[in-house]
Amino acid sequence: MKQIRLLNDTCWDILSQISDPEIPVLSITDLGMIRGVEINNQDEIIIKLTPTYSGCPATDLLKAEILSAFEQQGLSPAQVVIDLSQAWTTDWMTDTGKRKLKAYGIAPPQGDAHQCGTHVALQDGIECPHCHSRHTRLVSEFGSTACKALYKCQSCLEPFDYFKCI
Repeated sequence: MKQIRLLNDTCWDILSQISDPEIPVLSITDLGMIRGVEINNQDEIIIKLTPTYSGCPATDLLKAEILSAFEQQGLSPAQVVIDLSQAWTTDWMTDTGKRKLKAYGIAPPQGDAHQCGTHVALQDGIECPHCHSRHTRLVSEFGSTACKALYKCQSCLEPFDYFKCI
């Protein structure tokens, strides 16, 4: 049992080293994209991955990176299962991931996602990741990607992306 726990911890350590291709300071575990790691009766490692959205173009890349990382550590056979049983939500992001986002210059999601799966209404006053002022205004509901909104800080005058609650 101790050996299985150690293997499970090793798997999570490996997964925490795999970066999100869009925001490389975040790992797939920071984003909460890994929904589970199991070892089946054939000693195969099963990794459950929920992409940030079902049509994510990086899904195949992430699967390949996960399998390569496990193979490099001599942990095979491994299989990545895409789990779409629940839609990914920003509620699954870790606090560490949110801190990394902020340090990277992207305002992290503030608040919980709606139960219905739609994003929280956007409003002025999102904290600026640069100067921490709340004297900000929404410029556009869509920023560099559909999951981000564009804001401008009225204090430091810097524009910044806000990762919407989804």
